[in-house]
Amino acid sequence: MTKLEAHVRYNWTKEEIETLFELPFNDLLFQAHTTYRQYFDANEVQISTLLNIKTGACPEDCAYCSQSGHHNTELKKEKLMGLEQIVAAAKKAKAGGASRFCMGAAWRSPHQKDMAQVCEIVQEVKALGLETCMTLGMLDEGKATQLKSAGLDYYNHNLDTSPEYYPDIISTRTYDDRLETLAHVRNAGVNVCCGGIVGMGESKLDRVSFLHQLATLEEHPQSVPINQLVKVKGTPLAETENLDALDFIRMIAVARILMPKSVVRLSAGRNEMSDETQALCFFAGANSIFYGDKLLTTENPDTNHDQALFNKLGIKPMSVSP
Repeated sequence: MTKLEAHVRYNWTKEEIETLFELPFNDLLFQAHTTYRQYFDANEVQISTLLNIKTGACPEDCAYCSQSGHHNTELKKEKLMGLEQIVAAAKKAKAGGASRFCMGAAWRSPHQKDMAQVCEIVQEVKALGLETCMTLGMLDEGKATQLKSAGLDYYNHNLDTSPEYYPDIISTRTYDDRLETLAHVRNAGVNVCCGGIVGMGESKLDRVSFLHQLATLEEHPQSVPINQLVKVKGTPLAETENLDALDFIRMIAVARILMPKSVVRLSAGRNEMSDETQALCFFAGANSIFYGDKLLTTENPDTNHDQALFNKLGIKPMSVSP
């Protein structure tokens, strides 16, 4: 069995990561869970709620996305949501147990004319006592700094997949574009939320390469969402073969070992996962979920189901950091 590293590393090799994936399942979960307990309470899960504040007509051609203007998903285009509506949703999320409120807008990059409104949204949601997170597309240095000044806690910008498989999924922005946005966010002093999607037809080596990219960043993302593809009618990936649940759990476990201090989020795709699959993900080191019946435009388990599962597992919500 691969020796457990008690410290945080940034020099993982692809060969080492591949070795982790090839471990017997029980050995991998034991190592991941042991690592998990070094840095976190294994019975606490951070609760986030995600709100789509600007829907549809995105100019990007991401093959998985219902909001891309390149795909016929019959999604209605909507303008940026008003402040009062967003604050009301944030209050509801907090009352439901969420500690972080995440907001997504279907932009390639936010227009400068929208930044004042975006920053006001951050300030008002943060004033409720919630952590704030946004995903607005690509950012330059100036916009990242504006969001930091407004008090933004986290910025989400996923790598999605490996550099090798990326051109099969997206052509309208490069992998380097994504890495550049992450650097701007990190340099501005905003926490990075960055992960990707599995089950898009990628190979096992692509999963190795994707996690290698995350684990060798200058600083590990503070939050790492691991999404299972939600197949949306009208997108190029609508007929993709289903991912094996054990392969998904392996992704969670390896991510936990590689980035032991990061919060690993069990993200999109939970609606298709059994309680048993989710329980093994939590054991393997997932300690964050999105709470609520919608993730941007796709279905998510309702809060009553999540509460019932937490009760069965003895899991409690993680409190907001002071």
